[in-house]
Amino acid sequence: MTPLAHARSYGSLQTKRFISGVMSLALSLSAVLSAIAAEEATLEKCDAPKGTLAIAEPQGHVVLALRAYNLPPPTQLLRQYVQNSNCFQVVERGVAMQNIQQERDLANDGMLQKNSNMGGSQMVTADFVMTADVLFKDKNAGGVGVGAAVGSLFGGIGSVVGAVAGGLKFQEASTTLTLSDVRSTLQVAAASGVYKKSDWAFGGVLGAVGGGAYTSTDEGKLVAGALLDNYNHIVLDIRDDPALLESISQVGQQNAQDSLAAVNFQPGAVLSAKLDNLKVMSDPSSDSDVVATLAKNEEVVYLGESEAGYILIQGADAEGWVREILMNY
Repeated sequence: MTPLAHARSYGSLQTKRFISGVMSLALSLSAVLSAIAAEEATLEKCDAPKGTLAIAEPQGHVVLALRAYNLPPPTQLLRQYVQNSNCFQVVERGVAMQNIQQERDLANDGMLQKNSNMGGSQMVTADFVMTADVLFKDKNAGGVGVGAAVGSLFGGIGSVVGAVAGGLKFQEASTTLTLSDVRSTLQVAAASGVYKKSDWAFGGVLGAVGGGAYTSTDEGKLVAGALLDNYNHIVLDIRDDPALLESISQVGQQNAQDSLAAVNFQPGAVLSAKLDNLKVMSDPSSDSDVVATLAKNEEVVYLGESEAGYILIQGADAEGWVREILMNY
């Protein structure tokens, strides 16, 4: 074989090897993508809404932290989670509330068309408020990087997935979701977690319920996945224990009954009658004898005892019991 023929044969062999290598790489990447897709998480759902929910706008430090990674507040993302889960009906209390109030102001000023049916007592009350908190751990803070953690998770395909996660601007995202009852101010449920290892699988669901930077950037997927994990835990809690959604705590009611009756005045406080001819009773009961009457604004001294909505007072002419709600401080 001539040197020229040998060179051509060697070049052809190298080309075949290169093409074969490219095809193998393509097949490997296809396997990686298929494996990642198979790890998609699910959004926990409810058979029917449990009440109305307002999602609180995050505090300033959370907004600034997210902005550093070109991420908007997660309010809209959480709305999509809640809406798609069918566990709560979402009421508007965010930025759009300004536009809603503007329409109502126009109605009050007579600027809208007649019969628009815009007025008071139409807005739905929020039964619950959901609050989110997000913290980041910078890559320079020490510890194992996210790329290594994800690589160990996916085993043989970890080198490729780890390379993707290795480009993240932060090492981990720690998030917390809190659900509180509006009327009682009781915390109904809460969930928190660090999204850096197995939680990576939650990123797969974001194509269905995510949006914007939370589905187009790796940093966004980490935060969105962590919040999704938090929300799923809250849904599981309220589904397993419906008593959590009761607006009044039975324990609190029992504690109130076992405690001393609360009053709005301190012993020795000078009070005055709200009405003229206010009756002073011999006992804390409407069936007891009237021992005196007070003129409107007549001053008396509270003696520090209360019972059944009555307080014991000392007036200029008599001592007795009067209804607490009929006295001014």
